Amino acid sequence: MLLDNAKTWLQQKGMEAMDGPINFGERDRWWGMVTMGFTEPLYCMNYNPPYYVELFENYGFQLFFNQVCFGMKPKDPINPKFFTRHAVYANNPDFTARHLRKDELVKFAEDFCTVYNKAWAGHGGLKQMPKEQAILLFKSMKPVMDEKIIWVAYHKEDPIATFINLPDLNQWFKYLHGKFGLLSKLKFLWVKKFRPNKKFNGLVFGVVPEWQGKGIDSFIVVEAAKVIQSPQVPYTEYEMQWIGDFNPKMINIAESIGDTFRSKNLVTYRFLFDRNKAFKRHPILD
Repeated sequence: MLLDNAKTWLQQKGMEAMDGPINFGERDRWWGMVTMGFTEPLYCMNYNPPYYVELFENYGFQLFFNQVCFGMKPKDPINPKFFTRHAVYANNPDFTARHLRKDELVKFAEDFCTVYNKAWAGHGGLKQMPKEQAILLFKSMKPVMDEKIIWVAYHKEDPIATFINLPDLNQWFKYLHGKFGLLSKLKFLWVKKFRPNKKFNGLVFGVVPEWQGKGIDSFIVVEAAKVIQSPQVPYTEYEMQWIGDFNPKMINIAESIGDTFRSKNLVTYRFLFDRNKAFKRHPILD
């Protein structure tokens, strides 16, 4: 009944199809249906019982694109090929990679915005991000940021790659049992201080087009690993936010980092109202 009502309402608005499950904003939150890996979700990631898959597919929804999540043990050695490609830039002073400093939050936000707009805006419906929005985003994340897991790479101070991670907030929020009133916020601060978070998750990884395929991905990964793999950094689990199967370049990078494994799969479904119309999957990115 719910799907029927949604379909009727959309048809009345002149739509020709419906996608789901999705949110009404960017794709980085609450997007897609879990079809594999029914384990503890990352913060702001959908979760559903397995029978939802059969429910949607029996209704007539078809796979528009897969959303692949990768996991790895961050203390394990990374692929030796990364060090080979990293060495091309390692001794060249024109290339640097630096992790976030909260006292330079605005600069890092602006540099992230530059990479984001060059690498993603215009692909798959993603819009240009104003610098003001990037700054607000970084300021909103500041209370839970770990400086050592947010990275930007530069060529002569021009940002050319970004590697954005956060501690998995669900590792703290699960102790609040769905409540976030004043007492729960105080409890959150206590938990955050005294219960070390062993898991972090990847939000964004990207290289600007003019530097893609030239080893900059390896450069920023190895530079970050030097810090993240040190004994002072507590993380023993890592899970990346999903990568669309329409982006084979990023899938290949994720699979080549080291002993990565496919930890979850989510799906964005599409239902065409004209059942005789040819169905097309999400186009592959160049």
